[in-house]
Amino acid sequence: MKKKFAFVLIIITGIALSGCSYFETGEVQNVGMLLDTSIDASEWSEKGYNGLLQIGEEFDTDVYYKENVSTSEEINNAVAEFVEDGVNLVYGHSSIYGSYFTEVAELYPDVHFVYFNGGSYADNVTSLNFNSHAMGFLGGMVAGKMTTSNLAGIIATYNWQPEIEGFYEGVKYQNPDAEILINYVNDWKDTETALQIYEEMKQKGVDIFYPIGDAYSNEVIQMAEEDGLYAIGYISDQLDEAPDAVLTSTIQHVDKLYKSTAEMFNKNKLEGTVLTFDFQDNFISLGGFNDDVPESFQKEMEGYVETYIETDLLPNEQ
Repeated sequence: MKKKFAFVLIIITGIALSGCSYFETGEVQNVGMLLDTSIDASEWSEKGYNGLLQIGEEFDTDVYYKENVSTSEEINNAVAEFVEDGVNLVYGHSSIYGSYFTEVAELYPDVHFVYFNGGSYADNVTSLNFNSHAMGFLGGMVAGKMTTSNLAGIIATYNWQPEIEGFYEGVKYQNPDAEILINYVNDWKDTETALQIYEEMKQKGVDIFYPIGDAYSNEVIQMAEEDGLYAIGYISDQLDEAPDAVLTSTIQHVDKLYKSTAEMFNKNKLEGTVLTFDFQDNFISLGGFNDDVPESFQKEMEGYVETYIETDLLPNEQ
């Protein structure tokens, strides 16, 4: 991560500015990001950081970040430092920041706070959410088509993830004879448990896996490739990471969404509310297809995606 360290040197030269007058324009000044992990801990963290860099380039401004920030004290101290550095747009790259941001936002009415996956909001706090049901459904259709054992496995993190129901419905729509096994890691970072679940499912005959936890998805698809099995990628297009295993990927373009919300803020159009995004907003997509997926079915899937974008209807709703 050489670029990361170079960037740290740049922000040290940030201009010292005083008082809230710096924020009165309502436009992007400097931008900060809090992560509850290290940047290189997962695809999710890396994509969030890349989004921060894109904002810096787009607005020709300084960007700041702090890794492994999760407690109330750490968040309060980090936000205070950001504000001292002229930051008026703060991203919290995790659902844990919702309740904290609604509290600290009262102290900084001229700073806007953005975080992911939650229902808490305030005048200057925005929650971003992906509608992940459809991407799970479409990924499930590919799994339903390609399974030969009629067993697909979902390695989920928490039971509230919309991808779970979507994937289940997609598999069953495409292949009514297929069964879906589901188990939960209950920790975004617990790769060891995820791999244990993978082994248990493999022993039961699962031949296609959907690991819906960004910290462990890569390890699972690598194991699937070693075992000659298939997987559906998650968060990023993971076809290149395991080209023999990944059939397609369900992608969340969080980096592009961060850049878009910064543009909204700069135009005074970013509201304090809960915002949800899907395929129609170009922030969710399917990735490239494995050559093992029949070309005719690839085209069929592309048609389903186009229809969903146009009508909001999945194949089982048409």
